[in-house]
Amino acid sequence: MKNAFFLIFFVASIPDFAQQFATTFQKAIDQGIFIEKLDSIYKPALSSDSLKSVFAGKEKEFYESYVSLLKELGSFLKSNNYTWNKTTRCFNRIYLNNEGHIDYFLFNFKPGELEPDKEQQFEKLLTKFIQMYRFPLKADSKFAQCSPVTYSD
Repeated sequence: MKNAFFLIFFVASIPDFAQQFATTFQKAIDQGIFIEKLDSIYKPALSSDSLKSVFAGKEKEFYESYVSLLKELGSFLKSNNYTWNKTTRCFNRIYLNNEGHIDYFLFNFKPGELEPDKEQQFEKLLTKFIQMYRFPLKADSKFAQCSPVTYSD
């Protein structure tokens, strides 16, 4: 019985890599979600090695869809009265399943780039956005894309 309890406790303590999650890189690490682990599960959407790229031969279509994702996020933030008040730089790493649902949206603002309350508000709205958003392209496998992003009103 002790062994069964230990096994259930151990399995329950492993982070669920199928949940939808939006947060900073550091908060993800603090919760046991490591980029290396995610990168071993999610293939690169685009890569200089076409054998590793999920969207090899569809680069333009993927790029347009990715830009659309960022524009839709911007519209969603605006419709929820979120304002940047200045041009704001960020780095995103987004992990999507093969159906186009965002599993993880990790972000990092430079220190001092954004007030803590603004970052918390962004995280909260981003969490709502990824729950309803669906990437327009489907894939044969889970995939990831990262990029620097400049947000503005």
